[in-house]
Amino acid sequence: MSKVSVTGAKGIMPTVIETIHELNLVHLSDYDGSWEGFDNGNPIEGAEGASEKLVTVRALESTLDLADADTPAPQGALEENWEQRLEEVRTRVNELDDQRTDVREELRQVDDRIDRVAPFAELGIDLDLLSGYEAVDVLVGEGSHGEIEAELDAAEDIRAYETFTSGDVIAIVAAPTDAVEAAVDEAKTETESEDDGNVIDDALVGIEFTRYGVPDTDQSPSGYVADLEERKTDLESRLTEIDDELERIEHEDGRFLLRLEEELTIEVQRAEAPLQFATSDRAFIAEGWVPSDEFDRLTTALRNAVGDSLEIEELERASYDRHGAHSHTEEIQKGTPESASEADAQAGADATADDEAADGEKQTAVTDGGSAVTMGDEPPTIQENPSAAKPFEVLVQAVNRPKYSELDPTIFLFLTFPAFFGFMIGDVGYGLLYVAIGAYMATQFDSKGITSLGGVAIWAGLFTILFGFIYGEIFGLHVLGEVVWHDTLHVDLLPLNKGLEPAAADFALGWMVVSVIAGIVHLNIGYILDFYENLNHGFKDAVMHSGSWILMLNGIWIWIFSAQGRGSKPDFLFNTFASDGPFPIGFTGFPEWGLVTIPLGIIDFLLTAPLLVFLIGFVMLLVTDTVEAVEALDVIVNVFSYTRMGAVLLAKAGMAFVVNLLFFGAYRDPDGAFHFLRTHEPSYVAEHYGDGAEVIFNGLMHSGTAALVGGLVILVVGHLVVLALGVTSAGLQAVRLEYVEFFNKFYEGGGANYEPFGHDRNDTEDHY
Repeated sequence: MSKVSVTGAKGIMPTVIETIHELNLVHLSDYDGSWEGFDNGNPIEGAEGASEKLVTVRALESTLDLADADTPAPQGALEENWEQRLEEVRTRVNELDDQRTDVREELRQVDDRIDRVAPFAELGIDLDLLSGYEAVDVLVGEGSHGEIEAELDAAEDIRAYETFTSGDVIAIVAAPTDAVEAAVDEAKTETESEDDGNVIDDALVGIEFTRYGVPDTDQSPSGYVADLEERKTDLESRLTEIDDELERIEHEDGRFLLRLEEELTIEVQRAEAPLQFATSDRAFIAEGWVPSDEFDRLTTALRNAVGDSLEIEELERASYDRHGAHSHTEEIQKGTPESASEADAQAGADATADDEAADGEKQTAVTDGGSAVTMGDEPPTIQENPSAAKPFEVLVQAVNRPKYSELDPTIFLFLTFPAFFGFMIGDVGYGLLYVAIGAYMATQFDSKGITSLGGVAIWAGLFTILFGFIYGEIFGLHVLGEVVWHDTLHVDLLPLNKGLEPAAADFALGWMVVSVIAGIVHLNIGYILDFYENLNHGFKDAVMHSGSWILMLNGIWIWIFSAQGRGSKPDFLFNTFASDGPFPIGFTGFPEWGLVTIPLGIIDFLLTAPLLVFLIGFVMLLVTDTVEAVEALDVIVNVFSYTRMGAVLLAKAGMAFVVNLLFFGAYRDPDGAFHFLRTHEPSYVAEHYGDGAEVIFNGLMHSGTAALVGGLVILVVGHLVVLALGVTSAGLQAVRLEYVEFFNKFYEGGGANYEPFGHDRNDTEDHY
């Protein structure tokens, strides 16, 4: 990337902005106001009006749902009377939208009134009979009939009452006592109010009772509802007409609005560009980053647009040196203005021949290869990865975009994350579903984030299929192991057992060891990348800082897998890869590699080569960074974090096993091996094995029709749950290992995205 500076008179600034915008190359830097006499520029005239129109257009697009509509891409130039057309569309759409809002509100009220009259319809009493009485009080609601009548019987203010019920709805007619009635009449006379008290409410205050207001009508409930339903039909018809009219406007004016939004977006971008420039009364300075191989194209375009009345310079070239670090090339600077006042004077001379250069204190424009008016401006980052690894950029960006000076870890994430995920799930059936889900996400959504996650899911699914073949599993069943490895390829070593059966318990512990080894390899990669990055600060710094961790990590773990102190170490560390172990490659541990025996008084301590390597690394770290030395045990703790992969492998396999066990049933043969009753009835076990075998569970598929139907539901739902939990457990655990254990060894992030000033036109590009 190259840092460029463009200096000229303010009179040519609009032309320069338009040219740079059309090129869509320059990532503009923000002027920080540090130059005396230069301030951030003001928007070009017309920016406010264009911005207001842009807001209007986007509001109309939202109302018309143009984002979700299948509207063709805009083509052709805007007509001359586009402002009049926009106003006409705005007026009509707003009118229709207001009408739609009113209709929806009235429709909601009608539905509410229909819901409120439903209890009265249950009673079958005309609504005019439930109100308008002076001598008695009437109340309709829901509650316990027994509790209501008990409270009414105990009420001292009620002389007599009658109830009418239907289901949970109850209508109560109650006559107050003479004393209460006289008191109410007197109160009404004094306040001249018709809002008398209700003795029924007072009587039921101590129990749960829902009161319903009586609709103000003399119709029967059925007639009242019929009128409301008719009104609802009219409103729904009107709502359909409004939606149809809006859809018609969408088809007729949608392309116009999209075309106008694009044009206004460009106009606003151009008009507001000076906010990022350094400007004086007569001059402007704009700076930004461009790909180095595009600098000549930028220069040519600007020269063609404004001639020689512009100073264009490449101030700085940022590139990766052989260590992958960001380097600055200062030799490319040629005649950069020495001060703000000189730049102002030069621009003024170009604009007005007889203008004199402005007086002022000189201020150095370029220091240490930096830029003229934007100091400390790091180049933006363009992530360039192979197309296969491209989807994994979204996972890197979830932490932070890499700095220009950093290695992009996307490729390493691509190489390890799917492998971790596949290792933990390892099932051909689940893998095929993950691939299908990922393909749907990648092809059916417009969001870059979702499509990228779809790509990640595809790769995770492919590795799940790969490990599924290694384990010989499809939806938790070991069918593939028999068909592919035994019957077809006649391979005895594969498939590998996940270790759920008591006879294969060594595999369960073995997967923990495999997880630890994966962690050692993964962390070594992280520390090597850190070593590579630190080479920028010198070979000694890389060796002392990063090399110390590499020595400690490998030294301590070679010692853990060595014969020294073997009696106090778990046997599975040495049996996992032994010739008779679950992974028979003949490895039973490293030798002691003893160097010297150190007498400690009570005991003699044998210093071995692995321990010496660890101690050398620890001393190097202690000398380099004493504070970090307290974290030396991280080389053990971080590796143990990877055992979560083995734990998730066993957990997911166990869940799938339980689902299949419930549906198919299973038995244990005389050798202790488990078998699902997929093709045999439970009676098959006794017939062929006698008392030497044991049926663990008969299986729902062998327990009658009702059990079979219920079992199918359990089978489908259970595997879907395992599929979903695969994402929330295996997916999250794999991401955690990448982010927490791997990234923090070498990766910092915090880079800026390369966002060139410009606009990617749709089909309008050739028509403007």
